[in-house]
Amino acid sequence: MNRTVRAATAALLRGPARHALGPFITRFDRVLFHVSDGRWKLSAPLIPSLMLFTIGAKSGIRRETPLMCFPQPDGSWFVGASNWGLEKHPGWSANLLANPDAEVHYRRKLIAVRATLLNQAEADALWPELEEQWPHYRGYEKTAKRSIRVFRLAPGPTEN
Repeated sequence: MNRTVRAATAALLRGPARHALGPFITRFDRVLFHVSDGRWKLSAPLIPSLMLFTIGAKSGIRRETPLMCFPQPDGSWFVGASNWGLEKHPGWSANLLANPDAEVHYRRKLIAVRATLLNQAEADALWPELEEQWPHYRGYEKTAKRSIRVFRLAPGPTEN
């Protein structure tokens, strides 16, 4: 998608509209994912996206979250826990910290992954690449007043 369109959309979603649009987009993405049997996602025309399946840190219940992602040549993905720039970390990131074995649905495939939280130096080195795909993405840290957790989701067998 055109970088200008992505930049404009990113700017809109970093502003006050994120409070209304963010939850709507997330819910609508989930519904669209289910009714299309995983073929469609609202965010897909703008940016690569996946559905992340985690195990609830407190509940033990399987959770699903649509996320924009940053696919890598080795088949892994980076995901940022921006939570629309809200002050609280998103639940899915706490789930990955407690239970790093997860699954992603990407391009109609369900793939087992292991999540690794990047340390601050690794995340700092990666931010330019993330912002190349989603302009000013790190700007969410200013509105959130916290560091955004960045995870690498690597495919393959998970540890038992």
